[in-house]
Amino acid sequence: MSQANLAKMVWQSIDGESSLYRGDQLSVMESLPDESFDCIWTDPPYFLSNNGTTCASGRRTTVNKGKWDTSRGAAIDHAFNVAWLEQCYRLLAPAGTIWVSGTQHVYFSVGMALQEIGYRLLNDIVWEKPNPPPNLGCRCFTHATEMLLWATKAAKGSAARYTFNYQEMKKRNGDRQMKNVWRFTAPGKAEKQHGKHPTQKPVALVEQCLSASTNPGDRVFDPFAGSGTTGVASLNLDRRFVGCEIDPEFARLARDRLLAADNERISSQLK
Repeated sequence: MSQANLAKMVWQSIDGESSLYRGDQLSVMESLPDESFDCIWTDPPYFLSNNGTTCASGRRTTVNKGKWDTSRGAAIDHAFNVAWLEQCYRLLAPAGTIWVSGTQHVYFSVGMALQEIGYRLLNDIVWEKPNPPPNLGCRCFTHATEMLLWATKAAKGSAARYTFNYQEMKKRNGDRQMKNVWRFTAPGKAEKQHGKHPTQKPVALVEQCLSASTNPGDRVFDPFAGSGTTGVASLNLDRRFVGCEIDPEFARLARDRLLAADNERISSQLK
């Protein structure tokens, strides 16, 4: 393993139950034991960095986010998705579930990879953004949604039963069955006080997923931790979290957010 890929722990919770690593996702996952986690929530690269432009804060800006988001062609991108999803399958408990967020640039590949590996698809969730950036090119419809694919390791008819807190979701939806179209605004200033990530997700979105598919004390993993949103949501809900992030800048951002969330959690427990 090259020195660049060696993983280093950059944060650990006060109770020692949660941690964040800086390093390559495969090297971190390969070091973890089988069936370590009850749930995985992740937002992998979308391969959107194609030298185009987009709108951010009312201004035209580049879509390029970094080398990690640059496509190497459909076949290589798909092989990449298969590789990390295979490791996720190994790490999930027999009844574990996985959530993968994405746009049209990646979720077709992810969905195919999930089926190729042997996951059972449960739902596709449409995240609707009420405040999407405008479409500057004016040659297609404004992109206002992202997809979340929810799947389980448990085969249909098997003894392993995945967690779905149906009554909790129904309660959140005014005592009516919750549909698979969810509306959440993009992260605001409060969620970016420690810094910004170009694909940061709202904490409330991840919390809803984890509230639906996990219970207090469950272990949650994110191989593409980014700004640490999955970890923040896990701590807020009393779940244990392990994550990894390869980019040093974003690993620092995630560490700072996790430190703040963990301190707030401990303070609330002492009140």
